[in-house]
Amino acid sequence: MVRIVEKDINVAFPQGHHQHCLICQLPNRLRRTDFAYKVADPEAKWSQVRSILELVAAGKGNLKKLHFLLFPESTLPAACVPEALALIEEQFLPNTVTVFGVEHIRLGEYRQWLETYREDNAEALASVAEDLEAGDVDQAPVNWCVIAVKENDGRLRVFLEAKSHPFVGEENLDALHDLYRGKVFPLFRCHPTCFNFMALICLDYVYRDLYQSNIGVIIEKADQLFFETRQRLDLLAVIECNPKPEHPAFRDVVNGFYGEYLGYTPGVRDATTVFCNTAGDTDYGAGDQKATFGHSSVILHKSHKLERVRLAEFATDDFDGLPVCRLRFGRETRLYFFNLPLFHELDPRTTRAPLKIHSIFRPSRDSGWVRMSGEEMVRGVIDEVEGEGKIL
Repeated sequence: MVRIVEKDINVAFPQGHHQHCLICQLPNRLRRTDFAYKVADPEAKWSQVRSILELVAAGKGNLKKLHFLLFPESTLPAACVPEALALIEEQFLPNTVTVFGVEHIRLGEYRQWLETYREDNAEALASVAEDLEAGDVDQAPVNWCVIAVKENDGRLRVFLEAKSHPFVGEENLDALHDLYRGKVFPLFRCHPTCFNFMALICLDYVYRDLYQSNIGVIIEKADQLFFETRQRLDLLAVIECNPKPEHPAFRDVVNGFYGEYLGYTPGVRDATTVFCNTAGDTDYGAGDQKATFGHSSVILHKSHKLERVRLAEFATDDFDGLPVCRLRFGRETRLYFFNLPLFHELDPRTTRAPLKIHSIFRPSRDSGWVRMSGEEMVRGVIDEVEGEGKIL
């Protein structure tokens, strides 16, 4: 069973105002090695990621208001993590949270990373040390992510999280080569502004069996937070490299998360769930002709009404009849910049939309990023795939 640990961070979001999020829907090029999955084009991938970090650091237009920056699962080569963190520390504005997935490394290496940032990762380090002491697993692969928080005073804090639920390509008949299963998930509590968020890696969102469920543990923790402090989980960010982002398994969890079928869940009812997936031309060496990468999305409870939209770059629906409002993006390589809604329900008499897309960026010819015009965003109709819900 995973354990949620609270992490207090000094982040001062604007009071009474929404936060802003940038989803980076990028293609992954992964190769299967005799060890695990590695980034096939590390130099090109780092160049792409760095261009986005520099775009955010420049802060042109509304990007100076950015609070959450999300990259997909397994995006960054492990060797580039120090340089990425250095750029964030030196150039990013305060009160910025960056989440990026990193390629597989060995458990022994992961422990070294935890040792480097042990001040912020004491619980995870203790868990890994216990597992290493219990058996010869130092060569086990780890799928992990970095959550880099630049606090209000400019201090950079680095939190690490290991994936707990492997997909089929990360499992092996040889248990020593099976994916290491992380057991510690941080829950971030911002002060002085009350805002609580978590990050998950892909299938950690759907992990469940007869005895345990990651999402069930999260709901219980969020409800405890609500009843003890009247706060709640405000944001759940899920980073993915997922060929089936709208699989029934994900839909079922969304249904249970927002549906309140088995219990009263005030701790998560007003949470915003953001899925950051890789772009449609992702290649992970499986040769799956039915793979449908892309379609990152933002999901809210049905009490937050979204305008009926069906455009080339995005559409709104209810995820095939669920008690939610969903903003669903396309498959192309894009940067989606939008605001997160305030936690409270809107007055039903108002016409104000709780979520707005501020800008969408596409790749430019010089390996940079260009903000798309209104005409580009409305031209054509978003792709249809199995699992798409009816328009609200």
